[in-house]
Amino acid sequence: MWVEDNGSFKKVHTSFLWAALIVVFLGLLALSSAAVSSKEFAVSPLLLKQLFWALTGLLAYGICALIPLRTLEDTPYLLYGLGVALLVVVLVIGDATKGSKRWIELGFFNFQPSEMMKLFMALVLAKCLQLSDPEERLGVRGLLVPLALILVPVALIMVEPDLGTAVSVLFISGSMLLFFGVRKKLLVILVAFGLGLMPVGWLTLKDYQRSRILTFIDPARDPLGSGYHILQSKIAVGSGGWVGKGYFQGTQSKLQFLPEKHTDFIFSVFAEEWGFLGAIVLLAAYGMLLYYGLSIARSTKSSFYSLLAVGIILGLFFQVFVNVGMVMGLMPVVGIPLPLMSYGGTSMIMTLASLGILQNIHRSSFIF
Repeated sequence: MWVEDNGSFKKVHTSFLWAALIVVFLGLLALSSAAVSSKEFAVSPLLLKQLFWALTGLLAYGICALIPLRTLEDTPYLLYGLGVALLVVVLVIGDATKGSKRWIELGFFNFQPSEMMKLFMALVLAKCLQLSDPEERLGVRGLLVPLALILVPVALIMVEPDLGTAVSVLFISGSMLLFFGVRKKLLVILVAFGLGLMPVGWLTLKDYQRSRILTFIDPARDPLGSGYHILQSKIAVGSGGWVGKGYFQGTQSKLQFLPEKHTDFIFSVFAEEWGFLGAIVLLAAYGMLLYYGLSIARSTKSSFYSLLAVGIILGLFFQVFVNVGMVMGLMPVVGIPLPLMSYGGTSMIMTLASLGILQNIHRSSFIF
């Protein structure tokens, strides 16, 4: 579905925009229920804040959909440097919450630099790979600079610590490298090397992170401790049945059994109240974003914008896949929010801005 005219809105992909708006709307519905304990509708401060972030994000979507894309192509290294600098700043003066330094307190807004790094990483890696020969797969030398660009922000994010965002940045980067092409022998070596480092990685994890992985393997090992989140989440999702318990009628949420219900476990709240059919509608909207995003990546003739589109849309898909799998007990709890659904200003704005860039890539594809 397209809208075409002779102005700046030529070839606007309205289906892509509608899919994003559907997810945002369903997220506001879920948050409005998750943010209050009563079974009667009430406007909570969290809902008002999220509505403000959603409107701000849609403004960012529009701006990113209309700015000259050449601007983005000229600024990846500058944005990457800014992102790394902010990651250092948050470690020095960041607001410590639950043992983690992830936010910079700005008074009216807690700003999370690591969320910005997802987009900035996709930009800088697309620029870096653009300089490589597209006809030749990456070898050891070709991977040195990309790996250095990846490891710096990932290391800083791990120090916060924020395992979920670090894994997201790694997935975005890895998907872009694979899309560009890595020599098969080198890829096998890297995979084997990664598997060999797993014991070392296990030793570097915090105690609560290890506990989450062990709980994933056996949720019943500590039902009142580390396993509590996932057990209550599975009860909420399963009790929704086919059509759900009804808007504002979720018992796991209203009776405060479900922790972190407005952030990591927002899907559990939605599934309990709207059931299997509601969850299918939500996942179908995400599926539309994935399908149209990959179509945009495939349609452009520019390697830079094609790689950028792949990084953005597969990064979004990864977060949806992990979060939904996490709340259903199919993935370990790693603290990855559900894009456009979970409460959070930085995540909402940066996700919509990234989708606006995809809209712009499609709209401007005729100039490449």
